[in-house]
Amino acid sequence: MRLALFDLDNTLLAGDSDHAWGEFLCRHGIVDSTDYKARNDAFYQDYLAGKLDVLAYQNFCQELLGRSEMAQLDEWHRQFMAEFIEPIVLAKGEALVRQHHEAGDQVVIITATNRFITGPIAARLGVDTLLATECEMQDGRYTGRLTDTPCFQEGKVTRIERWLKETGHSLEGAYFYSDSRNDLPLLERVTHPVAVDPDPTLREIAEQRGWDIISLR
Repeated sequence: MRLALFDLDNTLLAGDSDHAWGEFLCRHGIVDSTDYKARNDAFYQDYLAGKLDVLAYQNFCQELLGRSEMAQLDEWHRQFMAEFIEPIVLAKGEALVRQHHEAGDQVVIITATNRFITGPIAARLGVDTLLATECEMQDGRYTGRLTDTPCFQEGKVTRIERWLKETGHSLEGAYFYSDSRNDLPLLERVTHPVAVDPDPTLREIAEQRGWDIISLR
């Protein structure tokens, strides 16, 4: 079965769900809006520049999960989906996912954003297989700590290779759709790399290498 791999943020969504979660927390006074917003924005700029310290960022964004009850987190996430995610779901992205499903392909979302944020989004998009940065859990709640290899840059290759071994799939003939320079390690591994509304660095590389460039906006 052929694989169709999708990045999530700024690929299937017209925005970044990770950064948007921070915006949601600030809007509703769940965190100190001034300090948290400044740090959230700074991490996002580092991500766009390809120099994010992913461990520092995950420590920052998962801390709240560790001190919040699961019921409260679920309630916040439902509100977050309605306010921040539904408005940025791309219809053309949904259509492309459906196209791959209808072709009999195995669709996978592979994202640096953590599973707490992205699990419900993948379900909303009709994608059952999600590889994401993982949040440690103990006794049925989050600890606030990262676990496993972050699904970021080379970490995406590490995570997909492990998944391939576990499932018997192959990258032969695979597509990978992404907007970001951060995904170059995995884009270089697939048969059909596709730059989706790419950042300037990825656009330049895609043009040089003759990769497909599309827009889902």
